[in-house]
Amino acid sequence: MGNWFRTALLLGAMTMLMVFLGNLFGGKGGMIFAFILAMGMNFFSYWFSDKIVLSMYGAQQITPSDNPELYAIVQELSSRANLPMPRVYVIPEQSPNAFATGRNPEHSAVAVTEGLLQMMNREELKGVLAHEISHIKNRDILIGSIAATMAGAIMILADMAKWSLFFGGTRDDEDNGGGLGIVGIIIMAIVAPIAALIIQMAISRSREYLADETGAKLAGTPLGLASALEKLAVYSKEVPLNANPATAHMFIVNPLSGSSIANLFSTHPPIEERIARLRGMKVRQTGNRINAAESFWRGLGE
Repeated sequence: MGNWFRTALLLGAMTMLMVFLGNLFGGKGGMIFAFILAMGMNFFSYWFSDKIVLSMYGAQQITPSDNPELYAIVQELSSRANLPMPRVYVIPEQSPNAFATGRNPEHSAVAVTEGLLQMMNREELKGVLAHEISHIKNRDILIGSIAATMAGAIMILADMAKWSLFFGGTRDDEDNGGGLGIVGIIIMAIVAPIAALIIQMAISRSREYLADETGAKLAGTPLGLASALEKLAVYSKEVPLNANPATAHMFIVNPLSGSSIANLFSTHPPIEERIARLRGMKVRQTGNRINAAESFWRGLGE
């Protein structure tokens, strides 16, 4: 129930932002266009956002024969979490990273880069995959996928605004009640991507702490994920991923972390803090059931 409310809140916020930008850009006509676009994106992102994100990075679905170890770890962790087996993808990128996507546990996918597979030992890989499967268990994946699609649409509107400056495409002040004109379009082009990032940040940061904790319990130890994050903190900067900013919040570590501006608007909590929390954890498992919500509010407050 909580995540359905959060999803509706996200869709509402993104829709209002798009309508506001459409009004600023094109008056009543632009507002109507933006509203229709937002409704279409809401529908499209619910059903197809996972396919969009996977295709964006050239992810290739694998079978047990393609990578027996990777497939077996995902199968084991899914069973422990009492989840259906997600589809498994490999991204042909040397930058180490991973994400999960899908609209629900029955239609989910886990994707890892080739660089991550080459860099991690089995315990570290298990920690990373446990983190991603925790996002599925905690039902973060729909929100993350929708946020990526909607943020992309907002950035398209911002790009349209920038291009309109070259073609004199500002709205008529007299016909539209004294709009902001060129100044408004410049403001829109700057503010729109930042607003989209702020919405993503509000969604993503607390969920990363929760996925770390749930993943550590799912894997049976926090040490594998902590060690993996230590490697990712170094090598994701040395071998950066050419990632779309609209999807940055989906990855286990921020793929844009090489930039100081990206750090200012990072969708992820500080990786050093995540590692410290994991190293300080005492994991206790009871059977195969993991309490995904435990310590959520405590994590927010710390």
